[in-house]
Amino acid sequence: MKLIMLGCGTSTGVPRIGGADGRGDWGDCDPDEPRNRRSRVSIVVENRAGARLLVDTSPDLRSQLLANGIDKVDAVFWTHDHADHTHGIDDLRPMRYGRGAPIPGYGHEETVRRLRNRFGYVFAGQHGYLTICSIDTLDRLRMCAGFGVRSCQMDHGPAQSTAFRFECDGRSIGYATDFSAINRDMVDLFYGCDLLVVDCLKREPHPTHAHLAMSLELAEACRVKRAVLTHMDRSMDYATLSAEVPPHVLVGYDGLVLEA
Repeated sequence: MKLIMLGCGTSTGVPRIGGADGRGDWGDCDPDEPRNRRSRVSIVVENRAGARLLVDTSPDLRSQLLANGIDKVDAVFWTHDHADHTHGIDDLRPMRYGRGAPIPGYGHEETVRRLRNRFGYVFAGQHGYLTICSIDTLDRLRMCAGFGVRSCQMDHGPAQSTAFRFECDGRSIGYATDFSAINRDMVDLFYGCDLLVVDCLKREPHPTHAHLAMSLELAEACRVKRAVLTHMDRSMDYATLSAEVPPHVLVGYDGLVLEA
């Protein structure tokens, strides 16, 4: 399987709007290092047959898909309903053109309910426009477009986020973004993964996200072969952080492609 990291930034991205000259607040990140420029989080997983699953529809989705040459996906999965993970949903519209049916979409029951309420036109059509996506819960889903799919719930401060494990061709990719505590279900889900993409907002503890020590703890507890850090803020300079982490842990960046 292949992982395509569309975006790996926090909810405001890196650089954040602002800065002394109005050209962006880079914090501790070196503005001359291209891998520090981070759009909001989203990934694609792809198998040998070319089937693709998209996880989350970030507000930067259009530019992410164009930058990575992706013009179709076979299904969409949402981790939760927060704006930085969903508000690019309308950018799925061009990938609906030429399809005989809406793009299948999936999420946890509460995520599905909230997305239907917020983006009714996407899932039901409106004013002559086609339905862009269908949406269903994950309860009975075991396979999708040739991928095995497993999931569990994670604490995300007072909210929850969904963790995913995708399996195909004897390989596995796990995705754990937006969590603030490690639970037994997460360890069971990710145990032995070939590749785990893991939330890592900053070095210091945070009430709604994993910090560096927690991210490394999850990777170690799950005995994953490789881990990739994501959802990083402007305190996480690429080169500095790369020098800190173990050899089997990579600092993610927009456009990173890895084989699992």
